[in-house]
Amino acid sequence: MSDLYGLDTEIDVETTEAGFEEVRLKVEKPKRKPFHYWQVDGKDYKLKLTTAMIGKLESKYRTNMLTLVSDGGIPPLSIMLTIIQAAIAPWEHGIAYQDVQKLYDRWLLEGGNQMELFTEVLMPTLAVSGFFTEKQAASMMENLKDVDELL
Repeated sequence: MSDLYGLDTEIDVETTEAGFEEVRLKVEKPKRKPFHYWQVDGKDYKLKLTTAMIGKLESKYRTNMLTLVSDGGIPPLSIMLTIIQAAIAPWEHGIAYQDVQKLYDRWLLEGGNQMELFTEVLMPTLAVSGFFTEKQAASMMENLKDVDELL
């Protein structure tokens, strides 16, 4: 009967002091998505902030990342593009700030906008980079969709 819980589930059966069997399921913690992908001009760009890049951003702006993106609404475009540059740089060798600006310009021509850059590119990038738990990220993304629909 205990085989019905799935192939990826481990079961612990312990006998309590009163003689009853206590069954505990061991469920593996779901892993975080490895990257957020930003599609521009038919190409997917991997986005994820490494610890080194987070340190560079925090040194540059002299504040922590969460304050940088959540203090007083949507951050300025230049800050969002700099964060995106930091998130894309380890995966796209030699990408410069001007390259990210050109990507953004192409993305705008495809129908993107600054609010979507924040809600659909920047915040999911922070989520895969470990700034939020999976539950927080899901809740935040739902709230951002609601805000986006209102605007």
